Amino acid sequence: MPISLYNTLSRRTEAFTPIDPNRVTMYVCGPTVYNYIHIGNARPPVVFDVLARLIRRHYPNLVYARNITDVDDKINAAASAAGVPIGQITERFTQAYREDMARLGVAAPDVEPHATDHIPQIVAMIERLIASGHAYEAEGHVLFHVESYAEYGALSGRDPEDLIAGARVEVAPYKKSPGDFVLWKPSDATLPGWDSPWGRGRPGWHIECSAMSEAHLGETIDIHAGGVDLTFPHHENEIAQSVCAHGGKTFARYWLHNGMLTFDGRKMSKSLGNVLQLHELLGRHPGEALRLMLLRGHYRQPLDWSESALTQSVRTLDGWYGALRDMADVDAGDAVVPAAVEAALCDDLNTPQALAEISQLADAARRATGGERAAAKAALLGGAGLLGLLQEDPETWFRQGNPGECIDEAAIEALLEERRAARAAKDFARSDAIRDQLRELGIAIEDGAQGTRWSVVKA
Repeated sequence: MPISLYNTLSRRTEAFTPIDPNRVTMYVCGPTVYNYIHIGNARPPVVFDVLARLIRRHYPNLVYARNITDVDDKINAAASAAGVPIGQITERFTQAYREDMARLGVAAPDVEPHATDHIPQIVAMIERLIASGHAYEAEGHVLFHVESYAEYGALSGRDPEDLIAGARVEVAPYKKSPGDFVLWKPSDATLPGWDSPWGRGRPGWHIECSAMSEAHLGETIDIHAGGVDLTFPHHENEIAQSVCAHGGKTFARYWLHNGMLTFDGRKMSKSLGNVLQLHELLGRHPGEALRLMLLRGHYRQPLDWSESALTQSVRTLDGWYGALRDMADVDAGDAVVPAAVEAALCDDLNTPQALAEISQLADAARRATGGERAAAKAALLGGAGLLGLLQEDPETWFRQGNPGECIDEAAIEALLEERRAARAAKDFARSDAIRDQLRELGIAIEDGAQGTRWSVVKA
């Protein structure tokens, strides 16, 4: 079935047709590594991880790039505040980002370019922009001249003058126009810098992604994605400098943007004090529950964060893993992706509909009998797997607490053995007392045909 995606550039849903089916290219803007990311920053990698999984079912040779911005004024400030070398900050938080993504079930990209590894490519692109009249040097800076690109503003759909008036633009006397943006800026001895034709300096943020995308994916790519907050100015500027550096060639054919995460209906921001760090949340909650919550809403719409919604995600996974736990004796063979789940994702990555289909698959698995059970289990595993869910062993899921909790399985098993002995002796008062003792420890028990099973009650 064909994949359809909403293209921000055309403002309509389009059938996805790659330039080369044997080499599909996708670039997603990654983190600036000066601190742990917040939960809102985790939505793009989770959402577009699902897109990568879907595309690979149709076009196995996907080349997926997600960059690391490791030169930035925020990094400089963080290093200065901590009194450590800049590299110490970037290495620490790059590794933390990778680890946190893995805990969310986000697969590593095929290519993870770092800005500092691409200074020669960045300098070369800037030189081409100057030579073609789209950029100019002024007082040690190199700036892109927005008025030289007639299509500026096409992605965000607004008049360039309105965009510039509504944006935080750096007013500087050396600019030809207020909206001109920096490609290269000077560095003093306290800042990271590289030699260039314009003196020692460092790249601006926007040019980094254009140069890295060109280096690894080519001049024209299939998909460029990121948060809706990047539409302007970052992605608008990427288009302008890339198209002009490539002699007018299209930069990206499909532009995808996910909506923001809100907190009680308000945007997360440091000024409001409602920023939730992903690293801290992963220290308290299962990564798969956080992943499920980030997929509950359609990716293009805002998604409101709440503790109750996270608790519901845990309970949903409890139900799905419970269905698999009940079929532990069933050999499902290879997982099979049901057509209804794939159809939902092919419809502009409709994860809410896909999750509804998975809930129905879990219900069907619970009702299945005899020879139906293997097919039902294969469908549940396949459908959930396409969204990166149900990736743990069911028994492991139920026997682990929230991250950081120490579960003494031997002590729990000893209490259960004592309870079994009490029940055999018809000492039901003692049996009930042990159940209550386990409940106080956060352990739920279930008596059934397969014996007594226990689960950690997650927060």
